[in-house]
Amino acid sequence: MTVTGARPSTPPSTRAETPPPEPPPKRRLGLTLGIVVVGWIVGWAIWRGQATLEIGVAELTDVHRWLLELRDDFDAARNSNVVFLYVIDPVSSALDWVVTFLQELVSQAAFPRPVPEIGWLGVLAILTWVAYALAGLRSALLVAVSLLVFGFFGYWEESLDLLIITAVSVGICCLVGLPLGIWMARSKAATTAVTPVLDLMQTMPSFAYLTPLVLVFGIGPASAVVVTLIYALPPLARITAHGIRNVSPTTIEASRSMGATRRQVLRKVQLPMAKRTIVVGINQCTMAALSMATIAALIDGPGLGQPVMQALQSLDIGGAFVSGLAIVIMAIMLDRTTTAASERAETAARGGTGNARRRRQILAGSAVLVAVAVYFSRTYTDLAEFPASPDLGTPLADGVRSATEWVTSNIEPVTEALKDLVSYGLLNPLQALMADSPWWLMAAVLLAVSYLLGGWRPLVTTAVCLAVILGTGLWNESMKTLTTTVVATLLVMLIAVIIGVWMGRNRRADAFVRPFLDALQTIPPFVYLVPALALFGPTRFTAIVAAIAYATPIATKLIADGIRGVSPTSVEAARASGTTAWQMISKVQLPMARAAVVLASNQGLLFVLSMVVIGGLVGGGGLGFLVVTGFSQAEDFGKGLAAGIAITALGVMLDRITQHAAARTGRA
Repeated sequence: MTVTGARPSTPPSTRAETPPPEPPPKRRLGLTLGIVVVGWIVGWAIWRGQATLEIGVAELTDVHRWLLELRDDFDAARNSNVVFLYVIDPVSSALDWVVTFLQELVSQAAFPRPVPEIGWLGVLAILTWVAYALAGLRSALLVAVSLLVFGFFGYWEESLDLLIITAVSVGICCLVGLPLGIWMARSKAATTAVTPVLDLMQTMPSFAYLTPLVLVFGIGPASAVVVTLIYALPPLARITAHGIRNVSPTTIEASRSMGATRRQVLRKVQLPMAKRTIVVGINQCTMAALSMATIAALIDGPGLGQPVMQALQSLDIGGAFVSGLAIVIMAIMLDRTTTAASERAETAARGGTGNARRRRQILAGSAVLVAVAVYFSRTYTDLAEFPASPDLGTPLADGVRSATEWVTSNIEPVTEALKDLVSYGLLNPLQALMADSPWWLMAAVLLAVSYLLGGWRPLVTTAVCLAVILGTGLWNESMKTLTTTVVATLLVMLIAVIIGVWMGRNRRADAFVRPFLDALQTIPPFVYLVPALALFGPTRFTAIVAAIAYATPIATKLIADGIRGVSPTSVEAARASGTTAWQMISKVQLPMARAAVVLASNQGLLFVLSMVVIGGLVGGGGLGFLVVTGFSQAEDFGKGLAAGIAITALGVMLDRITQHAAARTGRA
């Protein structure tokens, strides 16, 4: 057997003096990274605190002032610039009109009426009927119960407003994303041109969308709709393209052999066969839209995000819990309904619709009842305004406040110990290393790491992103945000590896844990701040806890799937050789699932960064705090916009480094 890196044996008399074999690539990479880290620490010890580019809280750079002047120029241009007068303003006015029309139809008083055009009973009947028509009886019951809970919590109008923003955004996404996905599926040139744009849209943390949109559309419903549809469009376009590409080539060829045109193949074959996948894309689009529509409360977007944000800012845990619970219920309602609609679409495509005639009769009969409910809701005030009792929200909020006080007073030593352990053991030392290093040293370290992990392409991307961060004048704050992101990601990966390996090796564990992970992925990121704030108060550690809860599910699933995907032959061979369970994990399964682990770290990083930035609302500091300040204080708008740009640069940099590292690991 020939050993890699060793020379064949030669007789002693002719054996030449040869250098020792090169270490394997993995060892070389670890050694080189170790040298970089040692050099970094030495440089930090020598130049600590020098050229850190830290600025004061109230200090503005020339870039910040220029961005502030840019906002003033945009405001002045609204009344004179052709683009604003004939493009942006009409679009903004149209979106505002649509949202206002729908609000007056179902949730807000429609002057001169003191109540909406359709009262709560009519709205309940209509949405329940639609759910039954699209997804079946169970979904109809879920929708009816969820709507009643919103009203009993005291958030009927806010819930419908959030549904309106989500529905309008998803509707526009379908008008744009479905044709875009079809175009991508049928044209390689379109895929090449559009994919980088979709990558950027999905890489940018959600907070980074807000400030630029405010610059163009101002604050209000129109801006909330635009920022939501931008965030929700990529998954719909990608999944639509994926579904159409995966239609059986044999079926397509058979259709073409019968003389079908490209349009007929699309309309009669590809779209019907990809229907279920497209509905899954609409599901993902809807969940992304709900998530972003909640955050859009920061730019005066209507809906449940408003009471959550106000409660978080006033540290009202009870109020934040009730409104956050309403958002979770809405997320579950939309997720389960669209999922059931997807399953029904698949059943219909296979011809298994059951008694279609009876179903049509039920729909027609129930439609009459819906019309009656709408009539009564327009006629009687009690059926137009949601009843004030029973009030479930107030006692629930009071109970949560009392429970929070009891829990925090009894487990405060535990939470404080955990906070101190992470803060003093990881966060503070790493922040001292990253934020107190000279900017040129930190930049050199990041460039070296990007090259070692990914190669030349991420090196170039990192260089550009670092130049952008330098240009924003927020280098030090960016390094603090990066520190929090790295610490949270390390903890996410620790948890994900432990649970993911357990799930990958044990089917029962997977069946038990996966529903919880699915449920956690359904919750919009805004809501994670509520329990974290209740337990740990307004600190940067709160942002880390929320980020861990938000990012762990996706990373855990990827690792579990990677462990399960390890070749059974390799596992059996290792087991036959007498390896222990720990040796099986550390020597066989994790090394062979390395690509999945690296991909999990990529997704974990991006999810963590998004959540850490949102943590600026609850004392997380860093760039997220500057974005929030930019909305609340007019003189800091330029600084907030610069923070949004820096967040985007950080996201793109981290994504490209980990993506190329995952690709390189997969090839290896």
